[in-house]
Amino acid sequence: MSQLEDHLAFQLKAVGLDFTREVRFHPKRRWRMDFANTDKKLAIEVQGGLWSGGAHTTGRGVTRDIEKMNEAVRLGWMILYATKETIESGECLALVEEMWGQRPTCASREER
Repeated sequence: MSQLEDHLAFQLKAVGLDFTREVRFHPKRRWRMDFANTDKKLAIEVQGGLWSGGAHTTGRGVTRDIEKMNEAVRLGWMILYATKETIESGECLALVEEMWGQRPTCASREER
């Protein structure tokens, strides 16, 4: 678990949102979500290695991530993606709160 994930965990806890880290969501595969609330089937995936050339940025890594996320959606999960920038700016937390139902729907992206 990274410092970035720790930062997001702190934000989620500070506003009282119940997420568990490293949750296996598939009955057969060993896939995990970085953060998940199983009751709401809401997951957050932190994309921390975008600029460092991490494993998830290679063609093979992206292909595996797509397979994992498509399967999660097929199983009824909503998945939000977070980056360093969206976590540090608070944008990720605002989106999570919106999806959780804790705050009014934000203006559409076109209006911003």
